[in-house]
Amino acid sequence: MNGVHDMGGMHGMGPIQYEKNEPVFHARWEGRVLALTRAIGAWRKWNIDAGRYQIEQIPAADYLRMSYYEKWFTRLVELMVKHGLVTHAEVESGKRAKGSPKATPALTPAMVAPLVSNWKSATGRDVRLAPSFKVGQRVRARNINPPGHTRLPRYARGKLGTIDRDHGVYVFPDTNAQFLGEKPQHVYSVLFAARELWGAEAAPRDSVYLDLWDDYLEPA
Repeated sequence: MNGVHDMGGMHGMGPIQYEKNEPVFHARWEGRVLALTRAIGAWRKWNIDAGRYQIEQIPAADYLRMSYYEKWFTRLVELMVKHGLVTHAEVESGKRAKGSPKATPALTPAMVAPLVSNWKSATGRDVRLAPSFKVGQRVRARNINPPGHTRLPRYARGKLGTIDRDHGVYVFPDTNAQFLGEKPQHVYSVLFAARELWGAEAAPRDSVYLDLWDDYLEPA
């Protein structure tokens, strides 16, 4: 969807603040948010693309003022409410609503270590599908403006690129986020010249590689 989260190429966002020896977490609560996200994810009520889509629905003013893990926490609360695991009132009070059903946690202590060590965010699929494009082929990113989730950034839409490599078959995020099916398809690393994306002021030798699904591309 089009929103403030799609910041690629935007001006006026300020410099990137590099932090030398940056810690994994800047505060203990950030680690707890990550742990809660994984623990609640064991219920399998949603998928990674639905989670990304939920963050994109945070109002623009809130999105810009929130830190990374504040967005994660907001996303988690909204997904839990949406899927009936908790209510907003229960979150605010920290207490279970009277008469609400009691459920057995989906994540047990014995499951924690394997979950952490085997965590995978990529959603590859071992299925045989013919690729729509070949390495070296010129392609154009489709100019689309979907109302739902997409991994095709706005700055690349309508731009010309070249297939650099084929990563194999992966779940299509646009449909997966809406629970409309996985629609597996090939994902390619596509090379875009910086001047194709940003215009004549970009450095002539710079380029950007984007991982794009079949449905995001068309022959040039």
